[in-house]
Amino acid sequence: MRVLGIDPGLRNLGWGVIDVDGSRIAHVANGICRSQGDSLAARLCSLHEQLTQICQTHAPQQAAVEQTFVNKDGASTLKLGQARGIAMLVPAQFGLDVGEYAPNTVKKTVVGVGHADKTQIAHMVRMQMPGVKIEGPDAADALAIAICHAHHGSVQRMKVKA
Repeated sequence: MRVLGIDPGLRNLGWGVIDVDGSRIAHVANGICRSQGDSLAARLCSLHEQLTQICQTHAPQQAAVEQTFVNKDGASTLKLGQARGIAMLVPAQFGLDVGEYAPNTVKKTVVGVGHADKTQIAHMVRMQMPGVKIEGPDAADALAIAICHAHHGSVQRMKVKA
């Protein structure tokens, strides 16, 4: 099963693709979509185009997105929510179910503690996929989201039915 993990962000949207076969997880690709444009609409359109290309290239069968947490700044939270909407829309356009995970669930699954920092997440992603070149912290988070989905999401439910 091929899983796309997405770490939503308006400036940088991290993505990671893994293959899951039982308890085995293999890295396929990862990267960061950097929004382009001066207006919010142009930036969202840019993210949509880039994420669409990733889905076309890597043909994921499932997707997972990190849930948005509420910041003190309401405007920033709303903008992040719009980027998250793109992160959920594109996989849905490809007919994929999209799992959603709280940041603490992702961290606890991958690192073992719910308040891990980005360095710890990247380290544990590298431990689970030796030799992987991670394109940046947002890509590491996206791979962690995909790993979390492999452990908790419909990948596991499909395995039980087989």
